[in-house]
Amino acid sequence: MILSQTAVYAVKAALFLARHDGPELARVDDIAGALDVPRNYLSKILHAMARAGLLESTRGPRGGFRLANAAEQVKLAEIVDLFDDVLAGSRCLLGRAECTDANPCAAHERWQATAAQVRRFFKETTLADLAQSGATTMT
Repeated sequence: MILSQTAVYAVKAALFLARHDGPELARVDDIAGALDVPRNYLSKILHAMARAGLLESTRGPRGGFRLANAAEQVKLAEIVDLFDDVLAGSRCLLGRAECTDANPCAAHERWQATAAQVRRFFKETTLADLAQSGATTMT
C-alpha cells in the first residue's frame, strides 16, 4: 500500500466533504458513519487537517467541518503530505536506508519511473477531480 491508513482516511474524509459541500457543517459522527471508520481516530485526523488550514471547524451543537477552500483548489498532495512522505523522492520501495542510482536496491531502476508518476498524480489531482468521478462509494 502506498498510503498509510491515516492518509487514506484523510483523503476519504476530504472527498466526503467535497461531495457534501454546502452551508451546513459535517459532523464527525456523520463522516465516520458514512466512511465506516473509527470516530475518535477520524476526529484526530480532521483536527490535524483543520490545524493545517485544509478544513474549517466549528465547535458546539451545530459544529463540524467543511473544506477551507474549493475542492478544485485542494490537491491530494496537500492532504497526504500531512500524514505520509509519499512525495519524498528518496523513499526506497524495499525499505533500504540508502537507495540511490549509485547504490540501488533490486527495484530501484524500475520503481523510479513509477514513483515519479505517483508523485505527479498526488501533485496534480484535486479533490474535485475525484468528486466528479463516476464512483459512488468511498469505502
